[in-house]
Amino acid sequence: MEKWNETSNDFILLGLFPPNQTGLLLLTLIILIFFLASMGNSAMIHLIRLDPHLHKPMYFLLSQLSLMDLMYISSTIPKMVFNFLSGQKGISFLGCGVQIFFFSTMACSEGLLLASMAYDRYMAICHPLHYPIHMSKGMCVRLIIGSWILGSINSLAHTAYVLHIPYCQSRAINHFFCDIPALLPLACMDTWVYEYMVFVSTILFLLLPFLGITASYGRVLYAVYHMHSKEGRKKAFTTCSTHLTVVTFYYVPFVYTYLRPRKLRSPREDKMLAVFYTILTPMLNPIIYSLRNKEVLGAVKRVFGVFSCMKE
Repeated sequence: MEKWNETSNDFILLGLFPPNQTGLLLLTLIILIFFLASMGNSAMIHLIRLDPHLHKPMYFLLSQLSLMDLMYISSTIPKMVFNFLSGQKGISFLGCGVQIFFFSTMACSEGLLLASMAYDRYMAICHPLHYPIHMSKGMCVRLIIGSWILGSINSLAHTAYVLHIPYCQSRAINHFFCDIPALLPLACMDTWVYEYMVFVSTILFLLLPFLGITASYGRVLYAVYHMHSKEGRKKAFTTCSTHLTVVTFYYVPFVYTYLRPRKLRSPREDKMLAVFYTILTPMLNPIIYSLRNKEVLGAVKRVFGVFSCMKE
């Protein structure tokens, strides 16, 4: 292992895979997932922008989710791939800070955006007559801007603090990207106060939105169950189950990772859980929202001219 002196400002990322043939095979799979996620989310943004039938609050929020996922996966995977293929595991102090900022911003903003999408479905199904008022274009824009701003402010505060922590132990980060919990064991000061702040941020930006989503969908499912229209019941249930699938893949591993005390965590488990919310979720989101949504499939036929023989 490379040796790092106390004056070095750089870190070393130990990575996700071992440097052998098995690791190369798994990395190839990650590269494929990265390209699928990039193409899928880019296509979703393009589709929603071009098709007038998708110019609705639900799809406007979905386009922002795709943009966040695109930035999300781009903040971690390219560096991981480069380090593995080049054999250079280092990342500069500034580069680590940039990665922390963008990753944290996307994580917090996406958590709030998913809550906004749940609110949209709640209003559409439980209060359809008030939906045009409560989910107007202006309200939709405010929810999106609020998610980005709050996520950025929270991320900036955490990034600034982490970069000012003195690191006097090993500079080897046992992760495939600069994750805050993976950095804290390297500090040469007591970080329990800051770890408490990370705990509070996780509750505010992840756990509370998740509980809000769960409560709203409980109310939605109750309303769906009492619907007289079988077709309306089926459509509402499909939409809600799609969103709940995305929410589960995103929130559960994230919350479980960040709310555990340090003594109960293991680097290996943290890296495996991080695969879900940093790699798999950005790939699955456009697939889940397109294959289980007739309006999106119809837009795909109109815009891209494919799936012409697929029944709606």
